[in-house]
Amino acid sequence: MGTTASRDRPSKSRKLGEVERVYQILREWLISAKIAPGEFLSEQDLAARCRTSRTPVREACTRLMQDKWLSRIPRKGFLVTPISVRDIIELYEYRKLLECFAAEKVAQTASREQLEELSLIVAPEVAPTASLDVILRANEKFHRRLSEFASNQQVVNQVSLTLSYVSRLDTLCTQTVPGWIGHGEILRALQAHQPSEARQAMALHIDLSRDKMIKLFGS
Repeated sequence: MGTTASRDRPSKSRKLGEVERVYQILREWLISAKIAPGEFLSEQDLAARCRTSRTPVREACTRLMQDKWLSRIPRKGFLVTPISVRDIIELYEYRKLLECFAAEKVAQTASREQLEELSLIVAPEVAPTASLDVILRANEKFHRRLSEFASNQQVVNQVSLTLSYVSRLDTLCTQTVPGWIGHGEILRALQAHQPSEARQAMALHIDLSRDKMIKLFGS
């Protein structure tokens, strides 16, 4: 009996590993907009593209449904959730709650090393030769690290999820970033250890980002 159980464990581990592999592939395709909002996905097609069977695809897609990337179409497959202006408004409202808290907390507790790291992360914003891709990666890293410095794992988890949605929006609107919204005011408030000002600067930053997205996707 023990021998059978020991044989089953590697099999189960391989299955879980394959589901995770497919999940990460599909999630990356969604964030990078290689799979577009409103696109229909069949299990058979995804299995072929991911070089696997339909079962890991089905389980990976079920996980993606939980985070609202996909919805199920009975007996047909999955639909990549379309993006509406209402979705954008709600996303940025939620993001503001999380990141204003993080900015306020970090302004209270940040070490010199943490502040220096944040400053280095966003340095490409003012570099004349920085590419759009570099700037967007810096933007995401700044917000992720800020949430991590707030030392609240629930906030870190939720900020990570919201930023994955924001990254897709940035990708979809992309070849230019009209009126790029920098992080200078947020950083100055953090460096001055001014919690209220940091919260206000973050709120304005996110509101301006929201308005840019609404203009792009609502037109």
